[in-house]
Formats: sequence, structure tokens, C-alpha cells
Amino acid sequence: MALTQDQKNQFQDDGYCVVPDFISTDQIALLKQRAAEITQAFDPSSETGVFSTEDRSASADRFLLESGDKVRCFLEAGALDEEGNLTCPQSQAFNKIGHALHDLDPVFNQFSRQDPIRTVVKDLGITHPELWQSMYIFKPPRIGGVVNWHQDATYFFTSPISVITLWFALDDATTENGCLWVANSGPNTPLRERFVVNEGKSELVSCNAEPWPEAEEAAPLPVPAGALVCFQGTLPHYSAPNTSAHPRHAYTLHITDSQAEYAANNWLQRGPELPIRGFD
Repeated sequence: MALTQDQKNQFQDDGYCVVPDFISTDQIALLKQRAAEITQAFDPSSETGVFSTEDRSASADRFLLESGDKVRCFLEAGALDEEGNLTCPQSQAFNKIGHALHDLDPVFNQFSRQDPIRTVVKDLGITHPELWQSMYIFKPPRIGGVVNWHQDATYFFTSPISVITLWFALDDATTENGCLWVANSGPNTPLRERFVVNEGKSELVSCNAEPWPEAEEAAPLPVPAGALVCFQGTLPHYSAPNTSAHPRHAYTLHITDSQAEYAANNWLQRGPELPIRGFD
């Protein structure tokens, strides 16, 4: 499915574009079913990670940093009590599955490398794509946590910056269940931070003192299930908590151009046992 000229223009000017009806209800059902199978097989009593933008503990850091070539389940911060017991049904306890679904799981691999997605990536200017990360995001009812202002180039830094994000809505994303919000200023803004790893430890390093946008400088991006949202790596965006009774499932891919130099201290690295691939 090729992008229209208006969509290409919006991507360049505003830092994002929305492609409605990009994936079918059958594809949505297939991805949801596979994600449910993965989480149903998960044992919450085993070593696990709780995904939170505010949790910087050593165990959470290690669980994240070792997940770039694995399929791991991350719980929501509100899903466990102080004794480590689930506070909600297991089906509603997960923040996400990451981060190599597109390489290690046959269902997500087939979805992620289909021709319509390849065409969109080419239309967005990525001539030599490398698929670095995939995530299945749950945003469960009532406990789906906030994801604060950030830029995706913080986590996938290349010289020059090349990362793009493909965000597939698997449920209707609304202001009540935690849809994306984007900066009205668009992508023409400096990279504020880099998430780097040195000697096995991660840290957010400040690159620019530019403040994050104020609330009135952001616009909500509600989209129906089946829509694809594409955005540039420097576009500031966030998602609010899910305070509704409805989930907000989504699937995302982060893609860079191999002609740009991928930073050696980015958090996600791959070895020869699972090399980075494009669409082939």
C-alpha cells in the first residue's frame, strides 16, 4: 500500500502521518491471538521485568538490556502488589512483549515483513531498512501506565538520524484509553536525550536543554483499529495512562537505514547469532 503525496508531505512537515485501514480485522485478530498465547504461557513467578519509565533499578535495567534478541514479557507497574502477587487477571497484567518478535516469532515475522509495510518504509525514505525492534503493547484497562515525552531517536541513534516508527492500532485508540499525543512543533526540534549503555549500565544522557512541550503544545492522535501511524525519530510524543475500561493494544516497529551509522552504545545491540535483517 503506497502512501499518498499528502501523507508523505505530512510526514515531512509534521513528523507523522496516519494511514487508515492499513491492516485488516483478520490480521488484528491473528496478532492478538498470538500475543495472548505468549502471555498465557508466561509464568509470573519466574524472573520478570516491570516496565516503567520511572523504574531505574538494576534488575529492571538488566531485564531490558538483555531483551534485544529475545521475546520477553514486561508487566505493568500496577500489576504486582508488595508481595509480588498479581493485582489483576494475568491477561490484563502486561505492559508489552519485546523486543525481537519480528525475528523470533513466525506470526509476527510474517506480519512485519509483508510487502505493504516494505512499500511504506520505502515511501518514507528508508532505502536500506534494518528492523531493530518490535513491541506488542497492551495498555491494559485502568492500570496502563503513562509513557512520558520522548523521541525515538533517543533509543535508536544513528548518524545521521534515520529511525522511523510504525505504530499499528489493534484497538481504537482514544483520549480515554491512552492514545498517542504529538508535539504541534513537529520533528524540527533537537534531540534532547540519548539512552546509552556503558560498561553494562544504562543512562539517559542530556543532549540539549530544550524543554519538552507544554500540555497546550500537544495534540491527541486518536485513531481507529487498523490504522497505521508513522512518525519520525525526532518527533516528541507521549501517551497518557489508560483510565478507561477498555484496552489499547498496539504493535510497533522501529526501523533505521543501514546507510546511517548505528551507535555502538545504543541500548539494543545484536550479535552474529541473531543479526539485524531488513525485509528479506
